[in-house]
Amino acid sequence: MSAQSSPSVGGRQIIWRNVITVLSAAILISAEVFGAAFAGGWALGILFDLNEITSHIMQGVFFLIGLYVMYIFMRHAQTVEPFTRRR
Repeated sequence: MSAQSSPSVGGRQIIWRNVITVLSAAILISAEVFGAAFAGGWALGILFDLNEITSHIMQGVFFLIGLYVMYIFMRHAQTVEPFTRRR
């Protein structure tokens, strides 16, 4: 057993280096995506002179779009940096 991987069920090994790399990138990108979602909803609310409730709704919609972006990122990141490999 190496320091970069550990045994797992079904004859597959977890590649911890790849897991940590992808999770670190996901934390960085999610901070940017969700920060932009909240700031974008707030800015558009001011720009179009919307009330507070509508601004919060826009932030929620942008947040949901951000969740979708993070889902797509994680799927593509796992194809580039696979989390497991066969023994």
